[in-house]
Amino acid sequence: MQARQPVMDASALTAFLRSAFPQIGEEFVVEEVAPMQVRVRLAVTERHLRPGGTVSGPSIFALADVGIYLAVLAMIGPQALAVTTNCSIDFMRKPASGRDLICEARLLKLGRVLAVGDAMIRSEGMEGVVARASLTYSIPPK
Repeated sequence: MQARQPVMDASALTAFLRSAFPQIGEEFVVEEVAPMQVRVRLAVTERHLRPGGTVSGPSIFALADVGIYLAVLAMIGPQALAVTTNCSIDFMRKPASGRDLICEARLLKLGRVLAVGDAMIRSEGMEGVVARASLTYSIPPK
């Protein structure tokens, strides 16, 4: 049995994100799309920092959430109403200063109604994981 292939590539996902979510679309860069996974970059700017100069928890969460969302859309097509139903995130270490964050998002299960995935977030160029998240998405009926 052949694995399902993505139906949206990086440029299609980027265009969709910027169209459906113009308030945040420019912050995220889809770098790679493969079956059941994507790599997304958060272009860290001053607005993502908390006091003390580190990337804020909400910004890290947003990257994990957007990463899994885009992994789902890569496989099912542009469905703006797919929504997060659960998230568990572990903040493991402080992000490196002055570096973008990279999310490797991987779907573990893609069903008709639910998708479950893991997101590993690292500072650009660093090996250590900054955060790990598990997310579940609800897929709207056709």
